[in-house]
Amino acid sequence: MQPYPVDIDPEQIVRWVVAEHEVAPSTLKTLARRTTELREIPARREFLLGDEEREDLSEVATIATLEIAPAHAADGWRLTVVVEDEVGPRIPQEEQIDLGTFYKQFIRSGRGSASVTAEVENAAAEARITRLLEAIERNRHSPGRGKSRN
Repeated sequence: MQPYPVDIDPEQIVRWVVAEHEVAPSTLKTLARRTTELREIPARREFLLGDEEREDLSEVATIATLEIAPAHAADGWRLTVVVEDEVGPRIPQEEQIDLGTFYKQFIRSGRGSASVTAEVENAAAEARITRLLEAIERNRHSPGRGKSRN
């Protein structure tokens, strides 16, 4: 798949998916997970830390990922929303979370920095995801599904 950045507010995308998922959960597949990583502090002059001090310290990063895909994998596209936050528990862990938890803990709360990427397999998949992204930008839902908040 060919990845490329998406220039739509991650909060807008996730809110749209939540609304769509509440009414018709089978139209899109979502998979959310939260990973907490301990990272070594890089050796940089401005930190004024020696090797021993850096070994005793670490940075914590919580990375929340939401993958959004069509119900039919043959449609050939995927959207990924990633939020990286440097606040979190000090225990490295990975766990699956639900869509509501992803939205409440990482999107609505404004935690960390968020980005969105799209991946497509071919030109037909790119056309499908382009239509989806246009619907998200206009907050339009399929007839009988979701709520428009125009």
